[in-house]
Amino acid sequence: MAFAGNRPELGGREALEALVIAYEVAARAGLALHGTVSDYHTSGAWNALGVAALGCRLLGHDENTLRHAIGIAEYHGPRSQMMREIDNPSMLHDGSGMGAMVGISSVLLAAMGFTGAPAATVETAEAAPFWQDLGEHWTIEHNYIKPYPICRWAHGSIDAVRSIMLTNQITPDAIASIEVRTFHEGSRLFAGIPENTTQAQYSLPFAVATFLLNGRIGPEHVEGEALSDPKAAELLSLITVKECDRHNDRFPAGRWADATVELKDGTRFESGDINARGGPDSPFSDEELREKFDTMTLRMLGPERTGKIWQAGLGLVEQNARFAPFADLLYAPVNPA
Repeated sequence: MAFAGNRPELGGREALEALVIAYEVAARAGLALHGTVSDYHTSGAWNALGVAALGCRLLGHDENTLRHAIGIAEYHGPRSQMMREIDNPSMLHDGSGMGAMVGISSVLLAAMGFTGAPAATVETAEAAPFWQDLGEHWTIEHNYIKPYPICRWAHGSIDAVRSIMLTNQITPDAIASIEVRTFHEGSRLFAGIPENTTQAQYSLPFAVATFLLNGRIGPEHVEGEALSDPKAAELLSLITVKECDRHNDRFPAGRWADATVELKDGTRFESGDINARGGPDSPFSDEELREKFDTMTLRMLGPERTGKIWQAGLGLVEQNARFAPFADLLYAPVNPA
């Protein structure tokens, strides 16, 4: 949106192409970073490079400017510690905002002649394998949409319990205990009753309990009175989370989990291994995508504006569509009537 503000003539297709390219650069830089260093870094570390690529493309900069912008973005990007945020949930949220800011400033600096190349995650011999099929294999096709406004690492566990509940038509009051088995990083998600939205979004047992109570998890379930719901606390006390080597072996390629639900009459149900929904192996239908969009927007924007944004977004693929009318819908008017 920031770069498009300087391009009033920007076409919808051109904007979408730039977005896909930004995702491609960011994803490959992330894979290269995780493949060459021991620490687990947040997405801000590589989305800075994606934003730099996006800005250079939209502003029409040359190859040399692009190279230095990506180098600057990598050097100043936030290689923040993911597991610190998992163990102590806060509003830092993966360093993503800081990564975006660094990416934008990197484009501006490189355009003025500030140098910063080479980016290690792009140009070193160690990084080369992660870029060999660039332009042939598109990482965005392996991306996912989150069903829930919760850390993705908890989704396999939620879906494992969800499958048992839906398949066997179980109600929460019939449950005696739930055991969830997942990968190490997921097992370290916040385990108690959250005191704020951040802790709730980085939860696992609370997320499962919330789903059991409501059959879904929306924004309203990770804020306000929902955080002190005694029914959620009661269900949470029945949930145990354990680390599983089988699921460790498939992380981070997948976020797998399985669950056992035992009823008060002694009946036990097993979910089997389940990967988090919303990715290429279990994609959303068009109806589920719209439902997710409405869930996240209706409360704040209202049905009329939400509907206009949805239709304008779909219309970006049209041959002569411009990006500006879509972008204008995303911001509240300066002087609303």
